[in-house]
Amino acid sequence: MARGGFTVKVEGLADLERALQELPKANAKAVLRRTMKQAGEPVAKTARALVPKEHGYLAESIDVSPKLSSRQSKLHTKESPVEMFIGPGPDPAAHLQEFGTGPGHQAQPFLRPAWDQHQAEVLDTIANMTWVEIEKAAARLAKKAARRR
Repeated sequence: MARGGFTVKVEGLADLERALQELPKANAKAVLRRTMKQAGEPVAKTARALVPKEHGYLAESIDVSPKLSSRQSKLHTKESPVEMFIGPGPDPAAHLQEFGTGPGHQAQPFLRPAWDQHQAEVLDTIANMTWVEIEKAAARLAKKAARRR
């Protein structure tokens, strides 16, 4: 496991995956992006609140996004067709706040505590909202198909 990584066990994903595969690829990706964006917002909100006040500019840069900065993306290997990232913008000071630099600057984590606080909520939102979004997408597709007839 990578340093700072974690393992999560989620059950019932096979059913979700089958339901997503019944949708056109673009619709399935949109369902997952909407779901993950909403699920990640509580983590981002808490992380913004935990950033030390003297570094408020970091708080303003925290977002839930499917994209990384060009500098960040050079270090990332895409592992899934749909990914969502929660964290500050490309400012290198963010990781110095989160992890510290040693005795002169102790770590003042904001992102990991936010994740720890909301992990169960995030996973629950993803599981439940994905089903809701799949049903909405299927209904829209059915309505669109009916209009074509």
